[in-house]
Amino acid sequence: MMSTTKERKKMAKAPEEGAKAAEPQMPKVKWDTTGLKSTYCNFVNATSTREEVVLNFGVNQNWDRMSGEVEIELGHRIILSPFAAKRLTDLLQKLMAEYENRYGELKS
Repeated sequence: MMSTTKERKKMAKAPEEGAKAAEPQMPKVKWDTTGLKSTYCNFVNATSTREEVVLNFGVNQNWDRMSGEVEIELGHRIILSPFAAKRLTDLLQKLMAEYENRYGELKS
């Protein structure tokens, strides 16, 4: 029995449609900002162990660079799994590349 052109096109598309259905769907994220607090930081320090990455955020209010001692007021400590830290690294690298494309390269 011969199939029509319409049926052949439908059969040709079937695997493609099945492949799309197999792709994982990203969940919709709902941001709850009721407890969100914003804080300015101009200092960050990082340490790690095998199980965690620790980020300390604070403010350096000493503008005298010749001072023998600098006091940093630490305000936040964020503790991440190494996997979350890796995702944060990737996110920040992409963000900074976009920033530098818009505003020019930052010298560190």
